[in-house]
Amino acid sequence: MTTKPLAESSAINQPERPRLLQILGPGLITGASDDDPSGIATYSQAGAQFGYEMGWTLLFSFPLMCAIQEISGRIGRVTGRGIAGNLKLHYPMWILYVLVSLLVVANTLNLGADLGAMAAALKLLIGGNTLIYVGGFGIFSLLLEVFVRFSRYVSVLKWLTLSLFAYAGVALVVGVPWGTVAYRLVVPHISFHADYLTVVVAILGTTISPYLFFWQAEQEVEEVKEKSGAKPLSRDHKSAQAEFSRIRIDTYLGMFFSNIVALFIMITAAATLNAHGVTNIQTSAQAAEALRPIAGPYVFLIFALGIIGTGMLAVPVLAGSAAYALGEAFGWHVGLARILSRAKLFYATIFVAMLIGVGLNFSAIDPVKALFWSAVINGVVAVPVMVMMMMLASRPSIMGRFTLKPALKWTGWFATLAMATAAFGMFATMA
Repeated sequence: MTTKPLAESSAINQPERPRLLQILGPGLITGASDDDPSGIATYSQAGAQFGYEMGWTLLFSFPLMCAIQEISGRIGRVTGRGIAGNLKLHYPMWILYVLVSLLVVANTLNLGADLGAMAAALKLLIGGNTLIYVGGFGIFSLLLEVFVRFSRYVSVLKWLTLSLFAYAGVALVVGVPWGTVAYRLVVPHISFHADYLTVVVAILGTTISPYLFFWQAEQEVEEVKEKSGAKPLSRDHKSAQAEFSRIRIDTYLGMFFSNIVALFIMITAAATLNAHGVTNIQTSAQAAEALRPIAGPYVFLIFALGIIGTGMLAVPVLAGSAAYALGEAFGWHVGLARILSRAKLFYATIFVAMLIGVGLNFSAIDPVKALFWSAVINGVVAVPVMVMMMMLASRPSIMGRFTLKPALKWTGWFATLAMATAAFGMFATMA
């Protein structure tokens, strides 16, 4: 009888390392959904109004995004509950109800604005009726979120993130002074004029948004539900090192992807719109339309298609994060991994949010103003939510042995301070 060589036998017994696509999930989708049509409008306005001078904001926000989103993922993975579920368990109910109410309002306004932007982009491409497209996008997103199995739905969302590469392609085909871009990234020209500070606040508010915290924490909870034999880390200490490593890789790559795409959008607007004197962009569709005579039909086409693709990614995240927060606040069965009959109120919330978002586009409400007020509400909500998250993640009674390490803890608190300063600046510039 022969035996296999020791090296070969050891290789067979070693566990297979997870592939990168398997690691990427909540962090990647969260980061990509941050570049939604409303975000595209913000980054386009920054590039159109100030050229290459705003790139530093994305470099500055990157470590802050990484820290706060990793903390969100850790809370969900350790406790087996989302942000709202933990707030309900450990803090006064009035705090939970106020924060969740504001989140739901902001998400719904943002959802409506994104649906409108997607419809406007499609009209630019093929003509037709914008309101019909709004309804169509809303129905399609709803069907996808409600009736597609969670594991397959996540795969769909992962593939939708590829739509963001459209903006990298656009930036590479227009004439960009890359030396100037690199210089302004590390040597910013900072102004204290109200219009400059307003855009800085808008960028920070767009990149660090409350719905992203709730979504990523809940997706970690869903990952536990979907994996056979998986448990929250509070009951499965042995898996902690591997899971925290996965969360970190997923989150950091997702946030890098988000910020590099945002930078490409800003660069494209600076190289085309700003260079030709177009300095006022209020919506992503306006940005796409303004590009057509300046950069040509192909750049316009790619940019417009990117708006639709990112919207299809962001709209379910906005509706889903609102449903998660509301469901946990009221003790409903929640989760996209559940079938419709087992989480009726959760899915009903998604339906109502989508219906209101569609309805906003049929009303007399100005979508640009709706987007502005959603940003204001997000700016208000982000700070107390981040404070609560930092307190949750630092308490041994909640996180056990998995409380935050000093580096992550202090970066998270610095991110909270930065958002508080941004919120104060937002109100100061509004005065």
